[in-house]
Amino acid sequence: MTHPAVPLAVPVQPIAAHSLLVFLLQVGVLLLTAILLGRLAARTGLPAIVGELTAGVLLGPSLFGWLAPSAAQWLLPSDPAQMHLLDAVGQVAVVLLVGLTGIEMDLGMIRRRGKSALRISLAGLLVPLALGIGFGYPLAHLLGVATADRQMFVLFLGVAMCVSAIPVIAKTLMDMNLIHRDVGQLTLAAGMVDDAFGWLMLSVVSAMTLGGLTTGDLLYAVGSLLLVLGLAVLLRRPVRRVLRLCQGSDERTVAVAAAMMLLAAAGTQALGLEAVLGAFLCGMVIRSSGEFAPAGTDSLRMVVLAVLAPVFFATAGLRVDLRALREPTVLLAALAVLAIAIVGKFAGAYLGARLSRLTRWEALALGAGMNARGVIEVIVAMVGLRLGILDTRTYTIVVLVAVVTSVMAPPLLRLAMRRVDTTEEETRRLVTSGRATTRGSP
Repeated sequence: MTHPAVPLAVPVQPIAAHSLLVFLLQVGVLLLTAILLGRLAARTGLPAIVGELTAGVLLGPSLFGWLAPSAAQWLLPSDPAQMHLLDAVGQVAVVLLVGLTGIEMDLGMIRRRGKSALRISLAGLLVPLALGIGFGYPLAHLLGVATADRQMFVLFLGVAMCVSAIPVIAKTLMDMNLIHRDVGQLTLAAGMVDDAFGWLMLSVVSAMTLGGLTTGDLLYAVGSLLLVLGLAVLLRRPVRRVLRLCQGSDERTVAVAAAMMLLAAAGTQALGLEAVLGAFLCGMVIRSSGEFAPAGTDSLRMVVLAVLAPVFFATAGLRVDLRALREPTVLLAALAVLAIAIVGKFAGAYLGARLSRLTRWEALALGAGMNARGVIEVIVAMVGLRLGILDTRTYTIVVLVAVVTSVMAPPLLRLAMRRVDTTEEETRRLVTSGRATTRGSP
């Protein structure tokens, strides 16, 4: 009796030699340039992230692509498959960076000051959202947006104005050693609420653009968010047991923690939410388990902050093309949008902080931190471009807001925090993190 032959699976072809060569050169050049400019930024009193973002801008179409277009096209081709390799490295970096940020969160302080974080986040959402929508109509007329598309453009601009960038905020606070301060903790908590709302609103606008938003779509989005929050509470005990099994091996503990962050990010991504939300909540669950001190992440932190994060931020800067600003109308619109974005976020965060009885300098520091839009704004802009809501000019304007606000945040944070005294609780938090002897408080 003969059995029919079982067809063998066709092996997936490995990456082509030339694509691999270009990818390795891209990562090497971006990393080296980001490190050099990051060091230069640090020498001038700015956090490294400023230089890392600038590295991408200089290597992108704004300078390198303009001065040496042939070389730029060879090193950074417009082929989506090639760029997606860089994007994949960047996504792993941002997931781990945000997960580490969640581990740094002082949940006790957040519980005690949860109302303050909620006030700050709501004010930081509603004020820029209203300003963005109100300014969207005259901006659409100025840029000649088609009448049929203006409503979607206005709603999209409002969403773009109200988001913050947890990855950029987290990297900035880590670079400046402010993540253990109360202001840093409140900024992260309020920023995560802003981001969750921003992604929810972006899903709504996307659904409306693609053919209408049903009640079921909206209920699904809200239900997914509530489901994720519920799972974060329920999984504390299982996470504690897993981490307890890893005790005695720092390498195994760090590897399991990283795997948890990646899987949590995949879970929220599968539900239609942003991946960083799952990573952030996973980090908070790991911290709340009591089996994992922030100092235990030092080896992972070194790899993420020294290698992966610089590549990620440099890649974000590659998508900026400042040449679009040569058109006077676009330049005027860009300056107006930038002003609205800065004023709206500062005013909202400052109002929420003052209503929570924070000092004036603490309120300014919160405004400076939450004003950073970073790569989240870039992602929002890419969604708008893909949906046809934005064109090349408006895309450049939104990305410009992301870069400028991210560069503004560090010096303003440093200026404000010099006038905020360090409390005993903040000092104790720094000592608990295990880095008090290696990194001084500013």
